[in-house]
Amino acid sequence: MSDTPVSVELYDTTLRDGAQQADLSYTVEDRLRILHKLDQIGFPYIEGGWPGANQRDTEFFQLATKETLEHAQLTAFGMTRRAGERAEDSKVLRELLDAGTEVVCLVGKAWDLHVTEALRTDLDEGVAMVRDSVAFLRAQGRRVFFDAEHFFDGHASDPTFAMAVLAAAEDAGAERLVLCDTNGGMLPFDIARVVRTVKERASVPLGIHVHNDAGCAVANSLVAVDAGVLQVQGTVNGYGERTGNADIVPITADLVLKMGVHDALPEGSVEHLTELAHYVAEIANLSPESRQPYAGRYAFTHKAGLHTSGVARVSRAYEHVAPEAVGNRRGVVASDYSGGASIRMKAEEFGLAVADDAIPAAVDELKTREAAGYTYDLAEASLELLLRRAGGWTQAYFEIESYRVHVEERVGDGEDPLAEATVKVTTKGTRHIESAEGQGPVGALDNALRKALANDYPQLDDMKLEDFRVRVLDRSVGTGAVVRVLIDMSNGEREWTTVGVSENIIEASWEALVEGYTFGLLHPRELVED
Repeated sequence: MSDTPVSVELYDTTLRDGAQQADLSYTVEDRLRILHKLDQIGFPYIEGGWPGANQRDTEFFQLATKETLEHAQLTAFGMTRRAGERAEDSKVLRELLDAGTEVVCLVGKAWDLHVTEALRTDLDEGVAMVRDSVAFLRAQGRRVFFDAEHFFDGHASDPTFAMAVLAAAEDAGAERLVLCDTNGGMLPFDIARVVRTVKERASVPLGIHVHNDAGCAVANSLVAVDAGVLQVQGTVNGYGERTGNADIVPITADLVLKMGVHDALPEGSVEHLTELAHYVAEIANLSPESRQPYAGRYAFTHKAGLHTSGVARVSRAYEHVAPEAVGNRRGVVASDYSGGASIRMKAEEFGLAVADDAIPAAVDELKTREAAGYTYDLAEASLELLLRRAGGWTQAYFEIESYRVHVEERVGDGEDPLAEATVKVTTKGTRHIESAEGQGPVGALDNALRKALANDYPQLDDMKLEDFRVRVLDRSVGTGAVVRVLIDMSNGEREWTTVGVSENIIEASWEALVEGYTFGLLHPRELVED
């Protein structure tokens, strides 16, 4: 890597290229919210979409161009004129102008295969399409960035044509020549070699736009910076078609924290990268990638006992950066790899004071239970209850006397099977016997237990079962297999997960259910004054 710090210009295309992801669909309101979050973080360029491509993109620009942005320039994306068409007659170029942005990003073909086979025209016309389109937009007072589509494939196939396309865009007034690995198949040394070759001949700054089909998008973006590009394009969380785009979250963190490019974002913004990644995932209605570099839930989570004990003493010995640098936090997963240091760190994380002489017993119980099939990687509510019990705590909210559940199906009557459960519970000295029906046995047990506990704990009205997951741990024994049940619950303020394990799926479910309500009573919602 070059020893000389470079300046980098970040260009976010989450709202345009990121929206190409198969399981993702933004509303116009979603796009406006993401626009303002990106602007708040400090990205200098935000590509809003392709005006005219669909109604939502067009409506977005009508609204977004009226918004006040503090840091960002909103850009519109579109393609060159068609073969045989005059630029001034191009509907696409007119729609780009109508979008009302000062900056436009124009994409044109840089691979001879696409010109001759997809556009079915000759290479001279392919170059003219780029030159005419850029010149037309510049004559209308627009700043133009040129995306050379499939540039690296084109450079490998016919470098003379690929370079002629760049020269045409530059001569017509493009401010940035963005080299695109649209198929996402290039490797870092290919990117570096071609970027250096182009940089020797171009007079305007270069950019890089890569996809992740070979798993190298972040690396390719960084080596392009080292080879001399100014602008880096990417999407939050790497969203995009097929395997996605370059993830601008780790790219930004690497630039600032590893490569010394401190002007990539305004001072203090890098600490909000984790917040940004989770914010966009939430709006996209996608689960955040738990192992995403820097921003993932497990990015700074340690499981092996050796690592956790080392982290407890010298965190930088096992972490490449401090998690706080990107707004994340350190975590420890308690498991059968855990030792005393892991347990102490988890207890501190939960705000528990577990005596030193109780730690060995807690470690032993954890290892024994994980060997039996329990897992606490996700079920941290059950882990907290385990550590509390290790310290001598016993829950005094309720005492289970018994429970039963049966499922009845009357063959031939066309009705769905009926599940009914009865529980006998004592709360605050009063014995309650409650029955309830449900869509299945677990639902019936949940309803019956809630009825019994709600007599003395009205806060259960806030709690609900969000998810129920079953995993068979040993398929070789068929219906006698041990199963693990994970239950997710929520009170509208926080979410938690508990675990149960048994050869009997009802018993495993009941164990997770009881622990779920115990944890919820232990951590009630905070009262909010009117």
